[in-house]
Order: sequence, then C-alpha cells, then structure tokens
Amino acid sequence: MSPRTNASRRPATAAQRAESASQRAGSTPQRASRRPADAAPAPLVTPDGRYLIVRGRLWRRANPALPEDARERLVAELMAARREVGRALRADDERALREARRRVHAAKIALGERGPPWWADGAPDENRRLVASTAYARWYDELRKGEAPVR
Repeated sequence: MSPRTNASRRPATAAQRAESASQRAGSTPQRASRRPADAAPAPLVTPDGRYLIVRGRLWRRANPALPEDARERLVAELMAARREVGRALRADDERALREARRRVHAAKIALGERGPPWWADGAPDENRRLVASTAYARWYDELRKGEAPVR
C-alpha cells in the first residue's frame, strides 16, 4: 500500500484525525472497507469512526493510529488465537481453551478493541451497547429512516 493511500485512510496526527472526522461528519455513513467486492455489505461505522454497528450493537474498532504492519501482525495473531479456541473446543481441552482465549483477549487489547479507549477526548466507551441506548441513537434512527443524519 502506498504511503499516500495509507495516510489518507489512517491519519498520523491528532489534528489530521480531527480534520478527517469533521470532513466525514457531513458525508454519507462510512462502511468498513476490507472486504471482497462480492461479499455482504460491510458493517456501518459511526460518524466518529470509533465503532462498527452490527445488528444494532456498537463494537469498538481497532485504533486507527496503529501502524499498518503492527495492525496486520495483531490481526494475524487474533485470527490464529481464534482458530486455537475452535480446536480446543473440539478437543474438549479446558487448559488449551483458557490459553487460546487469553491470546484472543491480549490481541484485542493490543488492537484497541478492548481495554482503555484509544481516543483521548474523554468520551465514554460505549462498546457492546445497543445503539438505541447511546449518544448515537438519534443519528442511527434517522439513518434507518433513510434520512441524512442530523448532527
């Protein structure tokens, strides 16, 4: 991936991230993008880029400030750990299952999907909450009605 493409998708500084978020504020909702063209639509992304919305629930996204090579390494570790969870479940191996789940948890923390929020503006972490019970409820309701989100 070229540095320019990477920079436009993952701003390097807080000022660039803020500018990027403000530019997205008036645009159509974002969709997560790492999917083949023939795959199902990507999950909806909140206007601030912090969460994916899956079946009406918020799921924290990975820290966009992570360097691409680190993110790729951590995602590979996460997927390997998830495969180990499956193997341990099929083998009915409690010890292996605990270790595999520990690895999944560690990878998610390193990615920023769990643990302390990766943003520093003081906004609460609303991970795993239903959109309807969060600050995103009005935006989401209007989006579902087919109207442009009101900010």
